[in-house]
Amino acid sequence: MNNIKQLQALISKEIERTEYGQAPRELYEPIEYIMSLGGKRLRPLLTLLAYSLYKDDVESVLRQAIAVEVFHNFTLMHDDIMDEAPLRRGKNTVHEEWNHNTAILSGDVMLVKAYEMLITDQASLTVEVLQTFNQCAREVCEGQQLDMLFESRREVAEEEYLNMIRQKTAVLLGFSLELGGLLAGAEKQNCEALQKYGINIGIGFQLMDDLLDVYADKEKFGKQVGGDILSNKKTFLLIKALDNAKGEQKKELEGWLEKKQFDPEEKVKAVTKIYNDLGIKELTENTMNEYFEQGFNFLRRIDAPLHRKSVLRKFTESLAAREK
Repeated sequence: MNNIKQLQALISKEIERTEYGQAPRELYEPIEYIMSLGGKRLRPLLTLLAYSLYKDDVESVLRQAIAVEVFHNFTLMHDDIMDEAPLRRGKNTVHEEWNHNTAILSGDVMLVKAYEMLITDQASLTVEVLQTFNQCAREVCEGQQLDMLFESRREVAEEEYLNMIRQKTAVLLGFSLELGGLLAGAEKQNCEALQKYGINIGIGFQLMDDLLDVYADKEKFGKQVGGDILSNKKTFLLIKALDNAKGEQKKELEGWLEKKQFDPEEKVKAVTKIYNDLGIKELTENTMNEYFEQGFNFLRRIDAPLHRKSVLRKFTESLAAREK
């Protein structure tokens, strides 16, 4: 089975019937709540697509695939606390709906549950899966810490930023794909290529998000366009603009970054004009496309039937072709 909609339906059904615990309800209700908020369910889907490169019985690894989504939502729950975010997917965040302490504890239980769900019926495979997951989870935490550190730094180098998004976002996509390969018994070089494929497209997707925040159609984007500009978030676009701006242009950009009071629309318009004058959109698109192409190069190296790889490639291409 490799039809995307069928796989998505399987994932949704498995999430709905997954139990996290019974009592106290105040500990487990927040988990059921955040897992019910939806989202793209991209990570478990990638696990099933990678598994489908070699085997057809995807139902047998649904539990492990959902583990990745449980871990992802654990990171979101804790990120929301750190960011003091009021909303997640249009609904109250867990710490808003309950409280900070409950959100922390519920998140901790989600991490434990993810480990529990990753256990397979083969001891040696379980050890390999958990060792790989541990490396991924550690890097996700490192990436989140770097992201927070960057908020208080005046300058962030391009290489530092790319490494941060690799750790915070991309390595989990890489693990999702690698997990599918491991569970299918794929050879080591194929599992490694799956991981590198995921990491490269993950960096590409984050660069795309940076672009969309400035250049997306407001009606299609689903959130405020220019939010990163208003919060002075150190995205790839801002880093490149600070690197390339000179003279009065640099002075104007730094002036907007230092202003505490401003008209939001005016700031977004002014900073976007600086980006346009410097060709930042094109620079970002070029870097984004380089990472996508590197990812597809790793996909080409994977030893699997072409018609099965084409499903994974077409799905990735559909994500990379989101409307700007």
